[in-house]
Amino acid sequence: MLAETAGPETIHQNAGAVAARGWCINALQGNGHGLLYYCKGVGLPVLTDPGTTRRVRGLRQQSEKSVAISRAQCLRGVFAALVAWFSLASILGCDVQRRKSDAELGLTAQQAAGRRIYEDRCARCHEPYSTKDKKGPGLEGLFKRQYLAVSGLPANDERVLDIVSHGRKDMPGYSQVLTPPQMADLLAYLHSL
Repeated sequence: MLAETAGPETIHQNAGAVAARGWCINALQGNGHGLLYYCKGVGLPVLTDPGTTRRVRGLRQQSEKSVAISRAQCLRGVFAALVAWFSLASILGCDVQRRKSDAELGLTAQQAAGRRIYEDRCARCHEPYSTKDKKGPGLEGLFKRQYLAVSGLPANDERVLDIVSHGRKDMPGYSQVLTPPQMADLLAYLHSL
């Protein structure tokens, strides 16, 4: 039996059927024939027992045609939910350090201010916790390298500030956007990578 609630706050129980607050749940009656269905109007999958045929007051049975449509909707919904869940899990699993707080990363106040500037201005093109390239080179260990990845110039404060200020071929310069104290904050953060 597939059922819908008569009202969002009603709760009805009879022959293993339960509907509460817009959720439709039909309990299995132990015969092993329970199926997962889509509850029309609610948008959630529902466990049903097709052997239960008694009407429950306030609940409405769906026609066989509706049940067939609901099965297809349920399968699509379950598939979409699984894809979304795995996608989210893989995205969150890849950037564990990006989600850590400034304190967890051991950043000073200046580095934390630089991190906010970095996330606002640089993170779209530069990966902070990896040497993998996005549009621009990854910046992990930027100042631990002897030379900068793209230009081959020495990896020091002067060169990095020059690149940030004036930009490069595919990178805008920020000398007209960031103040000298903001540049210093950004540089302090880049040293923490």
